[in-house]
Amino acid sequence: MEVRFDGTFVGWQCIAREMLARGVAPGEIAWVEEGGQAGLFGGEKAADGAAAARDTAAAYATPDEPELADNPAKAGMPVLPKPMFRVPRRFVELARNVAAFRDAGKWRLLYSVLWRIAHENHHLLKIETDDEVIQLLRMEDAVSRDVHHFHAFVRFKKILDAEGERYVAWYKPDHKSIWLAAPFFAARFASMRWSILTPDGSAHWDAKELSFSEGMATPPESADDGLEKLWSQYYATTFNPARTNLRMMRSEMPQRFWKHMPELADLPQILQRAPERVGEMMALQKKMPGAALFVPANGNLKRLREAVQHCEGCELYKYATQAVFGEGPENARVMLIGEQPGDQEDRSGKPFVGPAGEVLNRALLEAGMDRSQVYVTNAVKHFAFEERGKRRIHRTPKLSEVTACRPWMEAELAEISAEIVVCLGATAAKAVFGPQFRLTEQRGKFLPSRFSEKTLATYHPSAVLRGDTPEAKDALYKMLLEDLQAVAKESAKELAAHSGKKKHKAHAAGGTGSLF
Repeated sequence: MEVRFDGTFVGWQCIAREMLARGVAPGEIAWVEEGGQAGLFGGEKAADGAAAARDTAAAYATPDEPELADNPAKAGMPVLPKPMFRVPRRFVELARNVAAFRDAGKWRLLYSVLWRIAHENHHLLKIETDDEVIQLLRMEDAVSRDVHHFHAFVRFKKILDAEGERYVAWYKPDHKSIWLAAPFFAARFASMRWSILTPDGSAHWDAKELSFSEGMATPPESADDGLEKLWSQYYATTFNPARTNLRMMRSEMPQRFWKHMPELADLPQILQRAPERVGEMMALQKKMPGAALFVPANGNLKRLREAVQHCEGCELYKYATQAVFGEGPENARVMLIGEQPGDQEDRSGKPFVGPAGEVLNRALLEAGMDRSQVYVTNAVKHFAFEERGKRRIHRTPKLSEVTACRPWMEAELAEISAEIVVCLGATAAKAVFGPQFRLTEQRGKFLPSRFSEKTLATYHPSAVLRGDTPEAKDALYKMLLEDLQAVAKESAKELAAHSGKKKHKAHAAGGTGSLF
């Protein structure tokens, strides 16, 4: 029996269900995909391309549906009586993934395994030594690698259409993986309008809905929009010459993708400069050995405060007046971490005593928190600045400076062992959570970190001072205050929960303890 269908998982799903219900064995069916893309996105039977796209998107968006067919009517297929058997969720997931494999033999193999699950062994997929199961798993692995490459190697170009900016990319995957890969881009670039074109099909995102259409066999002609230059600059900046391994690079980044990756156009020059850059990095390492060499192995706060004045872990010590260590009680329940000391802090040796400190004091008071009961410190202990005449103007510390100073912050965190840690500003938040943290997206939320189960990031008080207008300053201050009020409320809850019990510091006698 020859069975013709559109070559999609939805089409195969509905026909396979019907064949199974009729008792048609695998050997009696010849699966034939309809030629061209008309069967995927239109043709006589499915004239509404948008509706067909939604059906296809829906099929790939619900991998945990336990039944083989959830709603075939959506796909324009005849509605049949539900079968009297159920298939493992894993088979539905596996079938959706294998459907993207570029080999028509997959349909026969999928139906054969489906038949055996229904009639022989419901747990067939757990037998990973079975020949047919092995073939399906290998197909799935190939598709999974292809989706990974899809996510890593797509490069967009900016164009202008009737609705404004749209980002367009052309890509040729090894398998028909556009439907599996597209949801990642919809989540990653949710606020952008974009299209990804492939020979098999195209995905489109209008900042609200994901849709699919026919593909494009060759890349469209387009002018340089400047994004290629940005990609090249980014790659040259982040390339680590000390880890140059061409064999590994070709393995992780196959050369067939290179022609669509503008950042690799300058790879020969980058590799040529690699030995020179390694030398520069080694020289920089000698200049910035990091603070770990200067942090006492078994130091309490008093010893740490004394030792930090001798730190030469980065270049900042050469220009600052002194190191500014944290201040507050050793048994503080709340610890605030800022970015770095400012001009007044550098001169006085105390944290948050300048204009930003005044904003912080006001916010703490209004939030119902006593600053004398809070431990306050900074991620960087020396003032980073630029001289303009007689003035010292604050500059954001470099990542290398934040990294070099991290051991001091970690030693303070271990000694204080605060129940709640508050990061004031992006620099402190990234020092605590890692470089992937986004303050604007994750502000005001209690999140677990290495240092506390309740860690919250908010705006730095100096952000209030930098507001462009009085309205902007008020809005920023309101957000800072709301976050500190949430901290005060959570601290009160913790205090009530521990009422009547003496708080003990969770570190070994005389030591800083281990951080995990």
